[in-house]
This record gives sequence, C-alpha cells and structure tokens, in this order.
Amino acid sequence: MNQPVLIGAPVDSGQRQPGCLMGPAAYRVAGLRDMLDALGHPAQDRGDLALPDSLPACDTPNPALDQLPATLAWTALIRAAVEAELVDGRLPIVLGGDHSLALGSVAGAAAHAARVGRPLFLLWLDAHSDFHTPRSTTSGNLHGTPVAYAAGCEGFAPFPPFPGPIPADRICLFGIRSVDPAEHRALAECDISVTDMRVLDEQGIAAPLRAFLDRVRAGDGLLHVSLDVDFLDPAIAPAVGTTVPGGATFREAHLVCEMIHETGLMSSLDLVELNPALDERSRTARLMVDLLGSLLGRKVFDRPTRSFT
Repeated sequence: MNQPVLIGAPVDSGQRQPGCLMGPAAYRVAGLRDMLDALGHPAQDRGDLALPDSLPACDTPNPALDQLPATLAWTALIRAAVEAELVDGRLPIVLGGDHSLALGSVAGAAAHAARVGRPLFLLWLDAHSDFHTPRSTTSGNLHGTPVAYAAGCEGFAPFPPFPGPIPADRICLFGIRSVDPAEHRALAECDISVTDMRVLDEQGIAAPLRAFLDRVRAGDGLLHVSLDVDFLDPAIAPAVGTTVPGGATFREAHLVCEMIHETGLMSSLDLVELNPALDERSRTARLMVDLLGSLLGRKVFDRPTRSFT
C-alpha cells in the first residue's frame, strides 16, 4: 500500500450547517495518527489547506447558490493537493469538511488517472446521490453536486471542465436512501449504478459491492472512495447535518471497508461531513477513525473492545 498522506480540508461552504470546518481537527483528536502508526502505516500530515485572502469573482448561474466563490477556491486547492500526492505515489486521505470537497478531490484523482492512462472508478458511500448541478439545485448547497460533476454533466460553469469525466459504469452510489425528484430524473437518464438500501436489504452488503470492485479490478482501474458520515445510521453516527434513518450499521460499514482494503484497489479517499458540533463525546469521529483502520487493513480480531457509552 502506498504511504498515506493526510490533507485537512476544513470546508464548510457546500452547506449551511456550521461545524464541518472543525472536522479535520476532530479526526486528529480522535487518534487518527496513532491508529495509523499502530497499523504500520505512518502517515505524513500536510496540515489543513487554507483559502486565499481573496476569492475568485464569478457569475452565479443560479441565484439560490450559496458560497460559490469559496467552493470554487476550495475545489482548485484540493484538486491540486490530491493530484500532487498521487503523482508522487502516495495515498491521499482528504479529511473534511463537507462533501463539496469532492469536487476537487475526485477531479485531482481523475487528472492523475488520465495522465497515467488508467480508468478511474468512483465509489460513493453516502445517503444521498449528490447528482445536482449548480443550475438544478434548489437548496443552493453545493455539497449536493460532486457526482454530477464527476460524471461530466452540463451546467457546471464557472467550475472548470472536469478532467476526463467518469463513465456511468465506473460510478457506484452505495447505501443511497435520499434522492430528490430532479436527481431521480437525471439518474434515470444514465447508467450509474445506484445501490440503494432496498438493494442492500434484499441482496446484503457483500454481493453488490463485490460486483463493483470486480469491475474495478478487471479494468485495472484506480479507485476513489468517498465516505460520508451519513452513509452510517444516525444511531451510531449522529455528527452530521444531513442525517437519514436506515443507514449502514456498525458491522455493515466495517465489512464494506474491509472488502475495499482486501482488493488493494483504493488509490484515494475522502472522509466527509463530520460535524463535531453535533457529535456525542466524539463517538462519530472515533467511529470514522475506526473505519479508516478497516480501510487500511485492520481486522475484527485486531480491534480492541471499546464502549461508546
């Protein structure tokens, strides 16, 4: 496995619930570095990215859009940071921050994939499909747009063109349980794999995930994993501003992460939407760190028993 590199992205411009900018610090306080050291994967920590003093001027294609200049600036910063680590052969782990950070992280991964001539696959672990464009969103929250950007959908100006849009058969939305009508219509017009909770209830976690990971392997692809806190059930992970009941359980989430690790395919990773202001004694931050451990190779029998009470 390539050496992990931590990139703090204290982004909160993609939504209106204050607190996500504290996410990177909460991961560090929850023992992320110690966990990586114990696994034998000491990580370089690049610290937190920071916005420039002046933000880009831009036209707003939709008057509902919130904090567009800041999100444009974050996108450029994160894209450059992720791409640079991949070029140097490392595993970038972006600590968020809201999910709009994936506008930059997936773009950085795609630019690198195009450079080395390998296909990029995207595994989106989330309650939401995030398939709006800046023109279609009615909430104006840009954390609901990264998958559409990665898929090359129209309507993203003034964002730069996505570098090598990801074909629909290389995108898997996994754990979905909240899709609004506009997103539903857009998804119905493409072939993106939507593995919603009904599918997981009927087929279990392992079979649909294995099918997608097998496609990545067969295509000799790079795999970007984007893990949103709200992929998890809010009963075990309350620290997110967009809770949706019925998410992955503790054991299901660890199984997903263990299966991803066993393939050796993951080349870049986002941990997003952690809002420490909504947490309960850091339980969500610690759970996300625990899941990162499973993504990087820790097994059930390696994990110390710990109570969250």
